[in-house]
Amino acid sequence: MSVDAISSGAVMQAYEERFLFLLLLLRQPRARLIYVTSQTILPSIIDYYLDLLPGVIPSHARQRLFLLSPMDGSVRPLSDKLLARPRLIERIRSLIMDPDRAHLVPFNTTNREKELALRLGIPMYGADPKFFPMGTKSGCRKIFTEENVPHPLGHEDIGSEEELLNAITQMRARKPSIEQVMVKLNEGVSGEGNAIVDLNALPVPGSSKEVAMLQERLRSMQFELEGVTYDSYMSKLQERKAVVEERIVGEEFRSPSVQLRITPLGRVELLSTHDQLLGGPSGQSYLGCVFPADTGYAALITREAAKVGRRLAKGSNGKWEPYAIEINLRKGGTTHPFLTLQFLTDGTYDPDTAIFTAPNGRQKFFVASDHVESPQYRTLTPDDLFDIVVRHNLHFGQTRQTGVLFHMMSALGELGRMGLTAVGNSHEEAKATYDRATAVLNEETGGEAQ
Repeated sequence: MSVDAISSGAVMQAYEERFLFLLLLLRQPRARLIYVTSQTILPSIIDYYLDLLPGVIPSHARQRLFLLSPMDGSVRPLSDKLLARPRLIERIRSLIMDPDRAHLVPFNTTNREKELALRLGIPMYGADPKFFPMGTKSGCRKIFTEENVPHPLGHEDIGSEEELLNAITQMRARKPSIEQVMVKLNEGVSGEGNAIVDLNALPVPGSSKEVAMLQERLRSMQFELEGVTYDSYMSKLQERKAVVEERIVGEEFRSPSVQLRITPLGRVELLSTHDQLLGGPSGQSYLGCVFPADTGYAALITREAAKVGRRLAKGSNGKWEPYAIEINLRKGGTTHPFLTLQFLTDGTYDPDTAIFTAPNGRQKFFVASDHVESPQYRTLTPDDLFDIVVRHNLHFGQTRQTGVLFHMMSALGELGRMGLTAVGNSHEEAKATYDRATAVLNEETGGEAQ
């Protein structure tokens, strides 16, 4: 993850704990799990996840779980912290019983994680860093063009203000009706590298005043990340490069995503679809998701995503129109709630129908967010959360396979923030469960979730 998106040690720890759903793999009686975080995890949080394990004695699972930490609360990437501590790496190596049957599961896959995997002597489960350019905003647009995947009008590999001005003038010449364009840093995450430029009421394309007025609009563009200045943004644009593309307008918008996996043998697997929940100043920041995506277009976006998957494996008329926006060669915000549901229910997702079905035949849906937050939530501890959901009968239960699951709980004390996934047997039930959970939290604390 880009360090730009991490503002404090608490946020870093919360993101690291977001993948604690992997503890559910301990339902396999021979599995061993080594989980490393920058700082230690509260024992009650570990107990919470182990108690979710179906058909497993928690104490037996606990014996196969190893929690390690460099005790470093800085915002540096965890991989850097480990690489700087050879003794800790050796400790991790000593816990790997069979390197041929072990692998490293990082959130992101950069050369740092690759080096860590090499030092541990195990493979890394993720995209090889050599493919990093394909996952940048510029790389995405090139692949979309090559594979004939619909995507917004725009330009890539923008590395200066002059190139940005030239690109926008070319776009206006090609399509004078463009009202806004989006500038995106190549390595931005969760929409935080985005900025909007308003093109309304500019002189006609090609006029003598166009460039001067467009330059003024650039200096007043709206940044998605709070506190960003024009000079700092342009400095990062020169360093990382960026894309500029038309901001699609219309009567109704959705921001769905498709998740795929490419196996080491080159097989493309379609895993899931989601409708993303977005917020922020311009509605570009990722907050959470709804699963599965609307069946009105899930199959459509899956077909387009399959084109991209196959490429990566090789190296208003009343209808929904898909526009490909980006490729993420990492775990995303939809990964942890989907795999949590899959691990807990043993269900499967059908990409043709966009339906997830549990073994008992029931369809499953969820609403998930990483940003359930309120200043009043700072008064809560994870133990308080567990008490609240149990008293209000909101806790996820294996019998009915519905209810609420928490994650990122370590951010409560400092930020008043947590993650929440509400599972139901319909979209409506999942949404109602989510709304009830936030209402209960607000009632218990006197706060209001943002």
